[in-house]
Amino acid sequence: MIEKTDFEGLFVLNPNIFFDKRGFFYEFYNQNKFFEQTGLKIDFIQDNLAQSSKGVLRGLHFQKGEFAQAKLVSVLRGKVLDVAVDIRKNSKTFGKYFSIILSEENKKQLFIPRGFAHGYFSLQDDTLFFYKIDNVYNKASEGGIRFNDKDLNIDWQTGNIDVLVSEKDKVLPFFKEIF
Repeated sequence: MIEKTDFEGLFVLNPNIFFDKRGFFYEFYNQNKFFEQTGLKIDFIQDNLAQSSKGVLRGLHFQKGEFAQAKLVSVLRGKVLDVAVDIRKNSKTFGKYFSIILSEENKKQLFIPRGFAHGYFSLQDDTLFFYKIDNVYNKASEGGIRFNDKDLNIDWQTGNIDVLVSEKDKVLPFFKEIF
């Protein structure tokens, strides 16, 4: 089942999971079913996998222009708070964020269309974060927003967890410096 969000083009995917004494089975992605339920024909060209320790915060990243990327993200092991920020200037949700818990237990997926910055915070050790993308990476088109931007005011749900952010992500510009 695919749920619409208040953000145009941003969808939560809840797979049908079939359990029996052997384990479980579910269809991870079906392009035809995705199109039928969303009206979007996405041609994913690459799959990526990232491993993170508890407390790792990655993001907020995006690709600009012709190298913008749509993503289908999920967690194979562990748990994250996943965040997508709308950076489409003509959008009614421009500058707002959507967040969701993705975990190996709930098996939810988030489809993030082009025009969003994306990041996630690992809530468990040895988390495996899996995502499909529809466009090639281009270093010259890379962009980012500082994760702790006061104007975005993202609740990363860090609690008492020590946060580990890359040196590169610590110095990304703030939202107002870009937009």
